[in-house]
Amino acid sequence: MKPLDDIRVLSVTVFLAGPFLSMTLARFGADVIKVEMPGTGDPIRGIGPYAGPKGISLDRETEEDLSIRFLKRSEGVKSVTLNLKDPEGKRMFLELAKQADVVVENLSPGSMTRLGLGYPEVAQVNPGIVYCSIAGYGQTGPYKDLPAHDHQIQAMSGIMDMNGSPDGPPTRIGVFVGDLVTPLYAAYSILGALRHKEKTGQGQYLDASMIDTLATLMFMEPMEEVLHEGQPVRAGNDSRNGVTGLYRLTDGDVIITVGTLPRWRKLCQALGADELLENPRYATLEDRETHVDELRREIQARLGHFNCADGIALLVDAGIPIARVRTLPEVMEDDHFRDRGTLKPMYRQGSEEPVERGIVTGFPVIFSGGSLPRLEGGAKLGHHNEEVYGRLLGLDPAELAALKERGVL
Repeated sequence: MKPLDDIRVLSVTVFLAGPFLSMTLARFGADVIKVEMPGTGDPIRGIGPYAGPKGISLDRETEEDLSIRFLKRSEGVKSVTLNLKDPEGKRMFLELAKQADVVVENLSPGSMTRLGLGYPEVAQVNPGIVYCSIAGYGQTGPYKDLPAHDHQIQAMSGIMDMNGSPDGPPTRIGVFVGDLVTPLYAAYSILGALRHKEKTGQGQYLDASMIDTLATLMFMEPMEEVLHEGQPVRAGNDSRNGVTGLYRLTDGDVIITVGTLPRWRKLCQALGADELLENPRYATLEDRETHVDELRREIQARLGHFNCADGIALLVDAGIPIARVRTLPEVMEDDHFRDRGTLKPMYRQGSEEPVERGIVTGFPVIFSGGSLPRLEGGAKLGHHNEEVYGRLLGLDPAELAALKERGVL
């Protein structure tokens, strides 16, 4: 199933957010062409470890070696080289844009405009273009020109302030959440814009912001009330106002969700702690919130002598949501993810042998109408020059060689 097989995307993207968006569109069958600077390409290509014919290495050992980070975020994406600072390179990009449906870019704000390849210039040659920019702070506002890697965005957004232990420092979320969630917002915004174009014939410009994305995630919770009531912003592994949270058992950790009064009663009954139900100190929700720390200690004392298997069985039987906190190695070896296609072997383009230890992510939604396309592995820099420029611009190998000699390709 290739629902976007009639959509062509030009991708001027580097590092993570833009490439992840490009790969997401390729997963749905779009023809995604990544435009990279001759000689260097996406800077992530130069960050190891690398995968090649000799296996995994920290430094590039052969010309075939590709960065594992690059491989993880470039499946199904074609690579061409083009010097956008060269007048001929600019002209060729606009010729490609005439035949594209979407342009995506995540360079520093204003970079494409300074090259003469911003939305106004592209829309002039292709009025129906959907042009999407991703930036840390967006294209407008007082912060737009600040350095904006995911670390800074997590700090500036405030999400670090709500993450971590109440008595500990602000803590960064362990994945690049701004870099990864913003492209998902952008992907369905692009689909919405394409649908709008079907109805009206009008293209449009999309301005996606990583810091705005994190704000939308944070304030799905009633954080304004937390602040108003003077509650601690950071709750760590626990609920701010209940016994939901992390408990240590004899051979590992589990996390439980209580939340409602019926579950609180079931938890106490399962643990043989009827006295907690009868104690007037814990009679109301407000009472339990006031004394939540001592209630957690009571639950820990009763649950903590179980091993994970027995503790989980006990609370599952009682109707309490519970799960063991698993390690990353355990998750990597879980057939659940292989069976559903969530985690897959990694390949280099043109190789039938999977990369040793390499894993790429699949799409976490299964369609009843058929599987999404199997994508080729990440491509060497400029691997598709002859195919793309021949097919779309009619250039023959001699012309391409001349352009490469001039530094255009």
